[in-house]
Amino acid sequence: MIELESISHIVQEASRLMVREGFSVKEKGTVENIVTTSDLAVQDFLTERLSALLPGSGFLCEEEDLEDLDHEYVWIIDPIDGTANYARADANCCISVALFRKWEPLMGVVYSPWRGELYCAEQGKGAFCNGKPIHVSGRSFKEGILFSAMSTYRKEFAKTCSDIIYDLYMACNDFRRMGSAAVELCLMARGFADLYFEIRLMPWDYAAAALILREAGGTVVSFDGKTPSPRKPSLVIAANTPENCKRVFDTVRRHLPLLPY
Repeated sequence: MIELESISHIVQEASRLMVREGFSVKEKGTVENIVTTSDLAVQDFLTERLSALLPGSGFLCEEEDLEDLDHEYVWIIDPIDGTANYARADANCCISVALFRKWEPLMGVVYSPWRGELYCAEQGKGAFCNGKPIHVSGRSFKEGILFSAMSTYRKEFAKTCSDIIYDLYMACNDFRRMGSAAVELCLMARGFADLYFEIRLMPWDYAAAALILREAGGTVVSFDGKTPSPRKPSLVIAANTPENCKRVFDTVRRHLPLLPY
């Protein structure tokens, strides 16, 4: 079986393609949803190298509708999570790679090169940042910092998100928005924040970071209270403790009796 260190090395190599200048940008349907030539270069590099590392594996990737799922092992890849940040030279962007076997998570790597942070986890073996063990905070809900967003790509959900965020904000310490789900979930794993809600994420947004957060002692659930699916868009709720996660979950469900997609 491959080693987590091998994946980490490949991801770090791929980050060299996240150039500071000289890339081009185009829209993917809306002005909010963009792709850069760097996204495509990173994805091509990763699929080539990871295929060689694990022959016969499949891929689920954000760019170019790359979906090859009929395999025992599947890589779920976001070549650059936080592309809008990347295009504006904001450090809150990263490469996210998760390896699944029969749709169960095995390994996850999130590398944010401009932040200088390499997050790694293997199922049952804990979570690490730059080689050091990490763990979620022990803060109460009242002390907690919330990561959330207003559904950038589906703005028809913005009012519902706003209402949920307002209720959570009034009961916790404060609210943050970094622009990268993977970065935010990893920061929670490191204890910098404590609560999380996004109404709709794609698997590549959270697959690796959710494993890292769980291995750091956190809790991650979807609309049904179960683990988010790696095969479809999901509402994602997370927290540093099961009790805090339930409080976020209950607040969300008061506003959303049915999933709106």
